[in-house]
Parts: sequence; C-alpha cells; structure tokens
Amino acid sequence: MRIAQIAPLYERVPPKLYGGTERVVSYLTEELVRRGHEVTLFASGDSKTGARLIPGCDVALRLNPIVRDPLPYHVIMLEQVRQHASQFDILHFHIDYLHAPLVRDVASRTVTTHHGRLDLPDLAPFYAVFPELPLVAISDDQRSHLRHANWVGTVPHGLPRDLLPFQPASQGYLAFLGRISPEKRPDLAIEIAARAGLPLKIAAKIDRADQAYWHGCIEPLLKQHRNVEFVGEIAEEEKAAFLGNASALLFPIDWPEPFGLVMVEAMACGTPVLAFRRGSVTEVLANGKSGCIIDTVEEAVAAVNRATALDRGAVRAEFERRFTVERMASDYERIYRALTGLQSPRFRIATSVPVRAGVAGVELPLRAHRARPNGKSATLDPANVPLPAQEPAQRPPPAALTTDEL
Repeated sequence: MRIAQIAPLYERVPPKLYGGTERVVSYLTEELVRRGHEVTLFASGDSKTGARLIPGCDVALRLNPIVRDPLPYHVIMLEQVRQHASQFDILHFHIDYLHAPLVRDVASRTVTTHHGRLDLPDLAPFYAVFPELPLVAISDDQRSHLRHANWVGTVPHGLPRDLLPFQPASQGYLAFLGRISPEKRPDLAIEIAARAGLPLKIAAKIDRADQAYWHGCIEPLLKQHRNVEFVGEIAEEEKAAFLGNASALLFPIDWPEPFGLVMVEAMACGTPVLAFRRGSVTEVLANGKSGCIIDTVEEAVAAVNRATALDRGAVRAEFERRFTVERMASDYERIYRALTGLQSPRFRIATSVPVRAGVAGVELPLRAHRARPNGKSATLDPANVPLPAQEPAQRPPPAALTTDEL
C-alpha cells in the first residue's frame, strides 16, 4: 500500500529526547517500510527515517529557539499533504484534529490516531460537526471518553523487540521517567520512595507551562529528600540503562493517561511497574505479572517489595506477547485494508482547482489500487469538477475493530 504518515512537528521522528507520539510514529513508519509498503512521512526536516520524508519545517519546533508559534508550520505541512494526497491509498494522521476540514469530503480514506486525552469537554461538539472522521484509540479507556465518535479500532502502542534490551538484574533504585507536571505526580513518586526507604532517580523534562509546579512543589522536595536524584531529560540511548537498572518504575499518575508508553518501555527491559489505577493502566499492566496496580500511596508503599520481587523474565515475556511493533503494525494494516476495501470508486485530488461553495474541489482516491499515478495534473474548470460519489444514506458506518479482532 501507499501510506502517508503525518506526524506532529514539535519533535523530530524519532525524537532526540522526550516525545511519545513522534516515537510511536517512527516505530510504525519503519516497520511498514520493512514490510514493503511505500511510506511517506510528513514530519520535521531533521527526522530520521527509511521512508520518503517531506519536511514541514527544517528542525523540530520544541527545541528551535526562534519558533514562537507552531501553528503556521502545521498549516504548511497540511498544504503539503493536500498537494501530495493523490499519491496515497491511506492517509494516517497523528496531529489530533487540525486536518478535519481538509479531509472531510474524503474522510473514509483517512485514519486519525488520537495520542492524547479525550476527556476534555471541547471535543464532543467538535466530533458532532465532524462525525465521519475514522478514529483509532490507543486504549479502550481513552475512547470511552468520546463514545459517539467514529471509532474504527483500538491499537495499543508497540516497540521494536531489540530497542530496549532485557536486563535480568537491577541496581536497587526506583525510577520515574516522563514529564514534571501535576498530572504525572512526581511528588507522589518522591513520597513513595522516601517511605519505602529506597533511592529514586527522576529523568524528566520540564515544559515552560510546568515551571511554576517545578519551582513551587518538586524542587523543594528534592532538597528535603537526599534519596532522590534529579537526572533531567534523557536521550533515547540513555533510556535502556536508566530503566533497565531500576528495580521498578513508579507511575503514580493522577489523570486519565491514554496509554503510558513508558510502562511498556520498562517492561521491555524486564523492569516491573508500580502504577496507580488510572486511565489505561489496567489495560497495559498484568497485575502481579508485569507490575502492581494500586489505588493509594499507602498501598504503593506496601507494594514496593512485591513489585521489585517480580520475575523480570516474566515481565519481558509480557512485553513480547502484547506490545511489539510487529503486532502494532499488523493491527494498523488490518484497519487500512478494512477502510480502503469499503470504498467506492477511485477519485483523485484536483490540486489546481480552488474550493468554492457548491463545488467539490477535493477528490481523493477512495479505494486501494495497484496502478501508479502518472505524475501529471490536469487543469480543470471548477464549474465542471464532478461531485464525489455519495455513499447510500442508509449504509451504516464501518464497525469498529477491537484489539481481539485485530
């Protein structure tokens, strides 16, 4: 298949430091390339990929000191997507909902993976206006907050098997990896480690929006507890040692975490996870096998010894059984084929025709096909642009694909 992957521009693909969404996009893109698909990645220009790369900006936006507003760069990228759209069988978006007006006439040849929280009140009215967009969730808990959207699947994240090597023994410390933010609760990680009498290492980035929380809450706690070491934001190549040498990963979240990729990263190293029962935690962790799921700080302190005593080989086996990139890519292939297989006749984008009221200025190929485009674009009279074929009004939307079905 000819597949477009459209990534956010905040981090490169894969990111140098923090960046869960861009990391997953990278794993998926490279696996699809390995399987022989023709993949084009729309991402920042400093991205590293085996796919064809179309850059929306020169370097990733978060670490670019001259960038003040990320929106213009994402609009530039969407224009690039529009210009190249006729080259693809499926367009896979990872940028939340910014593309919705662009693709709504051809939404059934697109899929959008939501990587963030969906419990916010502004999203329900948005998807009431754009109900046709096919969406993929990364956990069932995530999609439960937006029940009436057009869900076509739930695909948990996956990692390459050799990305993070198994570490059979630890060095006796607890780990916290992620962001310094109120919803991630590094303050609870510090309290749990202090009460359990174990050292804690914190590897985390501090966004500008969380500076007040850092200075007002976390920095004072670091000064109070000598058993806590703040490592700062770490690079990808440092993650294996940081997680692999830990006795357990602390994941004391206080929000509906859509997935929690760090839990799977720890599992890949053989490191058990001690996590609060929030969001997707119960879908990711097998309680008593790959970690311990708790509800309070008191339960967490009591469970530290139980978590650190878990069989690290069994933790790694749970990762290999459920969270590999091969499984993730197969899930998405199934969704791509289900969407394109349901389509009606092939259309293409008329990039030389301006969109105007009452005229279909955008037409995309709505069916997977083998023939390659000839690379030529005819100049069409807008008044003569044919309207896209309409689906029968009584036709129900495609049924969602569950993880088990995938």
